[in-house]
Parts: sequence; structure tokens; C-alpha cells
Amino acid sequence: MTYKIEKTEAEWKAHLKAKGAEPLAFEVTRRAATERPFSGKLETNKAAGIYRCICCDKPLFDSDAKFDSGCGWPSYTEPIDEATLATKVDNSLWMKRTEVLCADCGAHLGHVFEDGPAPTGLRYCMNSASLNFSPK
Repeated sequence: MTYKIEKTEAEWKAHLKAKGAEPLAFEVTRRAATERPFSGKLETNKAAGIYRCICCDKPLFDSDAKFDSGCGWPSYTEPIDEATLATKVDNSLWMKRTEVLCADCGAHLGHVFEDGPAPTGLRYCMNSASLNFSPK
């Protein structure tokens, strides 16, 4: 898949370091790692604002869509706009899941599941390390 923003691994590492991102951000966004549950900086954040891609600053989720799913990762019922995200089938860990990526830079964000609350029935389960928060 081709994205609007493309960089080498070395460029992404330098970019994230320059932004002050936590060290896990590169492993999560560029290598599809997952942070431990209940360990992310944004999992319990309840402030009003916008959650953005840590790599390219694209606005992804509004705090109004965030809910406490109890899963240990920040969860959202819907993105700001469907076009902000890309998805692909993830068959790792002996199961079929839907991986969620930033549509602009291809950063791995997390996964989406069909066990969320109304109105969408979806749970966008994201890694804190893949997000930046901008308060309103």
C-alpha cells in the first residue's frame, strides 16, 4: 500500500525522537507491536480534545467518541472521519482481526472489533504510543 507520507525506518526513528515520542512509539507504529494493557499514557485520559497520529499529526479520534472498554487500551466508537483510517486483515496470533492504520502515513494504531457500544457497535482499540493528544 502506498501512503501520502513515506519515510525510511531511520527517518521515522529520527522523526519520532525529535517529537519526543516514547521509545515504544516506533515499535508500535512502524512494526505493529502492542503496548501492554493498562500501561499507555492515554488509556485513562478523560480530557476533551483530539487524538492524533503520533507520526504525522493527522486528527483521528475525538474525545467524544472515547469510552472505557475495560480492555486496557484507549477505545473509541468511531473515527473523526472514516477516510482518516485504513484497515487490513491481520491473521497474527492465530486469529483473524482487523488492523487499523493511519491513512496518511501507514502507522499501525491498533485493531477494530465489533463488540463496541451503540451507536456504531465498534471498538477501535488503539495503542497510546501511536497517538498524541491535543486538548480543546
